[in-house]
Amino acid sequence: MIVLDLKDARPLYEQIVERFKHLILCGVLPEDEKLPSVRNLAMELSINPNTIQKAYGELEREGFIYSVKGRGNFVSSNHNLKETKKEELKQQILALVKEGEGIGLTREDIVTLLQNGT
Repeated sequence: MIVLDLKDARPLYEQIVERFKHLILCGVLPEDEKLPSVRNLAMELSINPNTIQKAYGELEREGFIYSVKGRGNFVSSNHNLKETKKEELKQQILALVKEGEGIGLTREDIVTLLQNGT
């Protein structure tokens, strides 16, 4: 489920956060799915439980998961999360289009690129 890249310059908790976000947004982890306990995931990944706790805290702060005292952490409803992510991607694409136009790409070039992938 979660694979860490020790050569990655990002902190381990950020890698865990990004991987869980991806799994949640892609529907691999459905709404209300229970996440592994902090202790179990830490043992599975051979890392400090505080790292997992920090990642879970970040995921909860961003609305990807919720915690139930004494029961664990669960996946939040991802409909709003998907819409938010789509909007972020749209903004990034628009910024790239503006940057491309700034260096001479025409809208036709950009449309061709999107249609053909080259």
